[in-house]
Amino acid sequence: MKALIEKRNDLIEEMEGLVAVAQKESRSLATEEVARVTEVRTEIANIDATLKLEEETRAMTKPVVVEPTEVELRAQALEKEERAFVAYIRGDQSAETRAALSVGGQGVVIPKAIAAKIVDKVVNLSPILGEVEMYNFKGDLVIPTYDYTQHIPAGYYTEMAVITGSNADFGSVTLTNNIVVALSLISKSLINRADVDVVPFIVNAIGKALAHFLERELVATGTGAGKLNGLATIAAGQITGGATTLVITPQELINLQLKVPQSMQGGAKWLMHPTTYGYLAGLTAGAGNNTLLLGNNLAEGTGFSLLGKPVLLSDNMPVIAVNALEIFYGDFSGVSMKIVKDVEIQVLNERYADTYSVGVLASLEADAKITEPQKFVAYKGK
Repeated sequence: MKALIEKRNDLIEEMEGLVAVAQKESRSLATEEVARVTEVRTEIANIDATLKLEEETRAMTKPVVVEPTEVELRAQALEKEERAFVAYIRGDQSAETRAALSVGGQGVVIPKAIAAKIVDKVVNLSPILGEVEMYNFKGDLVIPTYDYTQHIPAGYYTEMAVITGSNADFGSVTLTNNIVVALSLISKSLINRADVDVVPFIVNAIGKALAHFLERELVATGTGAGKLNGLATIAAGQITGGATTLVITPQELINLQLKVPQSMQGGAKWLMHPTTYGYLAGLTAGAGNNTLLLGNNLAEGTGFSLLGKPVLLSDNMPVIAVNALEIFYGDFSGVSMKIVKDVEIQVLNERYADTYSVGVLASLEADAKITEPQKFVAYKGK
């Protein structure tokens, strides 16, 4: 390419020289000079075309550098963090590993990728956790509440009459930070196997433990300070009591369902123990009539339902028993729950060394409270 450029410059200089001589002699170009100028211009044009082709060919053969997208960069970072986490539980305490995991004091790890997977697993494992209003927020969270029974009324207006105003009754509920922990023991032989991805195992083990605990607190036992306050804190006015000990009738279910305001029936569902659903699904007219009172949709393949609404089943719900909150019905977004996604994980190597295993202790901050009590009701056994 350099030789071509030099030749082009020489041709331009030759052409300019011919023109300059004619001008100096105050004459026009001779026939042979015109012919030579034409040849030079043609040759210059050919050189220009050759240079352009060489430049285009070089651009085509140059490797194309494709910058990774933001999603790809995030995936690479998460993969790096997962590798560092596995290395950490295998005993790698190098500065590089600790930097990738944001390792704090006393062996506390905050692996963002693993933490997010654990929280997602917790929510996916529990049907009721997927229904409540979920927040991912650090620190105390104040949620405004509204008493539906004290809403501002509307009505007809009589001309010249005095209108009496009323105020909506707004309040607030504060979700605080209750520490929930789960401990999983992992065999060192499993950890040290190169062909086994231990991350899903850890996520599953910790996720199951946390999901079981949080669901139990949310639907059955969570009451009082220092705990998640869930469905069991429902107000007395939202509870329907059974008429007969250890018996639930279809009419009682219908009455319970109709206690939820029609404006809030859209997302309503049932929540009960599998045993309770089995009891209700098997109710018959009796006296030799085996017709199922509540129908049978098993052949439809649409999941469990009752009186036209989906049924959520939880092993943590109380079974049919005296004074037990056996059934909930309504829109469970009336419960607000906060889970902080920054799950802290502590690796306990020495504590379980004699069992040839490693302890993985996970802790998260969570809280729950009823924020819209009018959205659901409960049935209490007699």
